[in-house]
Amino acid sequence: MGRRILNEALRSIVNAEKRGKATVELKPISTVMSSFLNIMKYRGYIKNFQVYDPHRVGRITVELQGRVNDCKALSYRQDIKARDIDEYVKRSLPTRQWGYVVITTPDGVLDHEEALRRNVGGQVLGYFH
Repeated sequence: MGRRILNEALRSIVNAEKRGKATVELKPISTVMSSFLNIMKYRGYIKNFQVYDPHRVGRITVELQGRVNDCKALSYRQDIKARDIDEYVKRSLPTRQWGYVVITTPDGVLDHEEALRRNVGGQVLGYFH
């Protein structure tokens, strides 16, 4: 259920970017979604996001920047070891110059560069470029 919510939110972001919108509203929300958006904000793919009423259904308003070409959440759980992250990045991203694979690890939700730096593996949540 959680991955479906994340995938629908990421598809909404891609569709809003293609239409040239400045903001997009995401409903329902999850903590994994806000962690994923935090990584996108840190890497400069979105400007900012605001979480409203997280205790109930809630919503997130995302300010877009126009950099997102594609982002997807994987619906199946794929375990990945720290030494296999580089191979996975080569297979899933169009080029090594841009884009990030997001992994949930024992250290929290991280992108592939931070996971390599900390030498931890985990489950692949999705990717964006």
